[in-house]
Amino acid sequence: MSDDHEHPWLASYADDVPAEIEPVTGTLVDLIDEAAQQYRSHTALEFFGRGTSYDVLHDRIERVAEGLRRLGVGHGDRVALLLPNCPQHVIAFYAILRLGAVVVEHNPLYTDRELRHLFEDHGATVAIAWDKLVDRLAEMPKDIRFTSIVSVDITREMPASKRFALRLPLKRAQDARSALTTKVTRHRGLHVVAWRDVVRSRLLLADHERPSLDDTALLQYTSGTTGAPKGAILSHRNLRSNVEQGRAWVPGLADGSETIYGVLPFFHAYGLTLCLTFAMRIGARLVLFPKFDVDLVLAAAKKHPPTFLPAVPPIYQRLAEAATKRKVDLSAVRFAISGAMNLPASVVHAWEEVSGGLLVEGFGLTETSPVALGNPVGPSRRPGTVGVPFPSTEARVVDREHPENEVAPGEPGELLLRGPQIFQGYWRRPDETALVFLEGGWFRTGDIVAMSADGFVTIVDRIKELIVTGGFNVAPSEVEEAVLGIAGVAEVAVVGIPREAGGEDVAAAVVLKAGARFDEAAARAHCKEHLAAYKVPKRFVVVDELPKNLIGKTLRRKVRESLIAAS
Repeated sequence: MSDDHEHPWLASYADDVPAEIEPVTGTLVDLIDEAAQQYRSHTALEFFGRGTSYDVLHDRIERVAEGLRRLGVGHGDRVALLLPNCPQHVIAFYAILRLGAVVVEHNPLYTDRELRHLFEDHGATVAIAWDKLVDRLAEMPKDIRFTSIVSVDITREMPASKRFALRLPLKRAQDARSALTTKVTRHRGLHVVAWRDVVRSRLLLADHERPSLDDTALLQYTSGTTGAPKGAILSHRNLRSNVEQGRAWVPGLADGSETIYGVLPFFHAYGLTLCLTFAMRIGARLVLFPKFDVDLVLAAAKKHPPTFLPAVPPIYQRLAEAATKRKVDLSAVRFAISGAMNLPASVVHAWEEVSGGLLVEGFGLTETSPVALGNPVGPSRRPGTVGVPFPSTEARVVDREHPENEVAPGEPGELLLRGPQIFQGYWRRPDETALVFLEGGWFRTGDIVAMSADGFVTIVDRIKELIVTGGFNVAPSEVEEAVLGIAGVAEVAVVGIPREAGGEDVAAAVVLKAGARFDEAAARAHCKEHLAAYKVPKRFVVVDELPKNLIGKTLRRKVRESLIAAS
């Protein structure tokens, strides 16, 4: 990187944040080794009140690595993970990496069709899965062949009292596992192994081959900038670089003393880096939640309050409201990072009012490991933007039709990024990889943004979600902002509905606040006051809820499909 003239955002960095990070020299395996050596007896993981120290965590990683080696896992092999947030997820992740193998994360709530598509693509023959899913994996079509499935009962890492409270007493859980294993093992001759047997393996030999920085560590599936889900190839260098960039971004953190809450799913790029790897890098206590639950989070906060919280706006909103109502102290949270969706000013105010800490927004993609931009953690932050490029990260905003031409400051264009966290390409898709990389290693994000003269970036929209109507491009987020100003509207998703004659009509699916009634004429009049005529929705549809992913992001694609089907 060059000087402040070429990179004006450097002037807005918080104190002590460097322009560049030191090039990484250690893999993610080295990261966990270093954490175990430095923070031995510190609590690494906490799950429903049961703690696991760093030295015990490291021991289990080495044993599971040996168990997987015995199952035939070797360097470069893909191993599928289908687990919620739990200690076994963390152990399995690093054990796979220890062998030089490749982690392939999966949402355990995916449908059979979605899982089949991914397995057909990545070809993993070993899976480590929540025991509730093993039966479904066994029923996969015959062209998907498993050599081994490791069945994980996540309740075994809970205190006995919690297992009982969840109506999963140990004996019943054991009986269920035994019956399941017998059934599945007979089906197609699958080899099903209980996690408890894998973790009892001897330690992996110390001289077993280790991965290199440029080895693939992770295949993380994403829709990318176009098309169906595809595997983003992320190397150890990519992921470790992003960890170090994140560490540099928040110099106020105290290594070995922080408590991070893992409310974001680890199978999502955001949760994986901000929790599963970043927490280990700083020797934090990582408190694990299989899913976000307000009651569980606030109960945990009374015992081990979080000090650093990565989450999404709906989580901050719900926690702020509940903590205020129940008088739960969240003042230990000094730093909070929001991503994956727009962060409303009202949420920032509510959170900072209840916690007294900072809530800043960042931006990234699966392809960027995932964080590329962030608001400075300090007085130079700028609400309403996603901040400025991270250390060792460069950004340009260009004409999307002619990406060799940069646009003027403040003008919308496509965001290009370059840095050590940028992925290696899409798994087995060289043509699609070529489409998103330009000369010089610049990655086309597919996002339309505006960058101010001093380097702060505001998201306009995704290229593929722009609505084309009457020859004009309409950004859904701009229309959504206007519709949210209509009395009684709680949520909205704006999409384009195809016309028979070509082009699209702007349509808005709205969720109303409790007891509210929708006046379409008044809604249209409100929008005309705030939007150009061609941007005003032609259709308003009141719905009970909007489809969302597990981190709370509205799925516009599914909204569009449902509105088209109802037309």
